Amino acid sequence: MFDRAAEDLGNVILLEHVNLRVPDLEIASAFYVHALGGTRDPFIDHGPDLVWFNFGFQQFHVPRAVKPDVLRGSIGLVVPDLDEREAALVAISGHLASTAFRFERDDMGIDVLGPWGNRFRCLPADREVQMGRGLAMVEFAVPLGSVAGIARFYTEALGAVAVTTGPTCVVAIGHGQRLRFVETTEPLADYDGHHLAIYVQDFSGPHRWLAERGLIVEESDEHQYRFNWITDPVSGEPLFEVEHEVRSTRHPLYGRPLVNRNLAQRIPGYVPGADAAT
Repeated sequence: MFDRAAEDLGNVILLEHVNLRVPDLEIASAFYVHALGGTRDPFIDHGPDLVWFNFGFQQFHVPRAVKPDVLRGSIGLVVPDLDEREAALVAISGHLASTAFRFERDDMGIDVLGPWGNRFRCLPADREVQMGRGLAMVEFAVPLGSVAGIARFYTEALGAVAVTTGPTCVVAIGHGQRLRFVETTEPLADYDGHHLAIYVQDFSGPHRWLAERGLIVEESDEHQYRFNWITDPVSGEPLFEVEHEVRSTRHPLYGRPLVNRNLAQRIPGYVPGADAAT
């Protein structure tokens, strides 16, 4: 028999971007484009202090700020070719030598430490993640004893599919994406303002649940609102802080086609018509 529940998506259908502030956009471009293989979004110009980098159907939003954001966990990226990515990381190492950047490959992927201390895991495409490139996972380290309440929050407040196994909660998002919350005994850094953006099918239900508990921090516009705190629906206890930018599927940017470059395209051996990824 098939496990039909394994195909359930829940209400949260897309993790669209992660927003991480940086002090230097030139170094950020070297990292997100040359090291990780992203594509600078060519269409929307935000001026000199914000860049969007495309990775499949997802993005990193990178604003300029005096102090960098450091996500308390790691980010899983699916890349088309691990060998090509490793070669690119080697090639850019000299340019990023004055930063925290480093990387290490193992049998399953490549661990990359970004210029300001953010951790990334480059993964090969497979059936589980269901994407050829893109943002597959964000993992957060959370306090001991919190994952059961976190699972209840995503299930009750957002209508997501959340499963807890031991010290880990996994929240399913759309086709192959997920949030992971892993309990740790290590001290956690203070929250610094980074955020993630999600799209939901039922937009008003979560808003009502959050508003009743005073958790909405911004009424952005008719298509979007934000909240910061994950709380236990049973006790009301605040469990973990990370801003969620919640968007409806009527948001003008939902389903926007993102340009992704063909990472194999080079001047030597240039192939006309093969600039874009397929």
